[in-house]
Amino acid sequence: MSAMALAPEGPRTIVLEPTVHAPLLARRFLAEQFAGWGIEDDHLGRLVVCELVTNAWRHGEGPIVVRLYLDGRDGRPVVEVWDSGAGRPVVRPPDDGAVCGRGLLLVAGFVRGCWGVRPLTEGGKAVWAKLPRAEGE
Repeated sequence: MSAMALAPEGPRTIVLEPTVHAPLLARRFLAEQFAGWGIEDDHLGRLVVCELVTNAWRHGEGPIVVRLYLDGRDGRPVVEVWDSGAGRPVVRPPDDGAVCGRGLLLVAGFVRGCWGVRPLTEGGKAVWAKLPRAEGE
């Protein structure tokens, strides 16, 4: 299996092997998709997809599926990351002494609490985050 393969759903979905390269490939995929949508500022999107894919790689199981779409109700971009692991992500309370475990807390703040987890019918979960509108929109 190659490190990256486009899923049959179309160009907004990518399937990644759970390796150290997955976050980089996910960031590139998001940047390309956002450019195609005319979204110039993709910084927050790249940060969110990187954190969610890193969590799937480190704590999930199986291939990692990244799905990007624009919410039909408000046009805001949504980042979804699927894996087949049973564990659910948890936002940890702030701990100044911790050397890791802050990523999901940061994501939750950046997306203003607009994120969640849903179980997948085939097992595993999808972690999603809806990005806020860019300033001036």
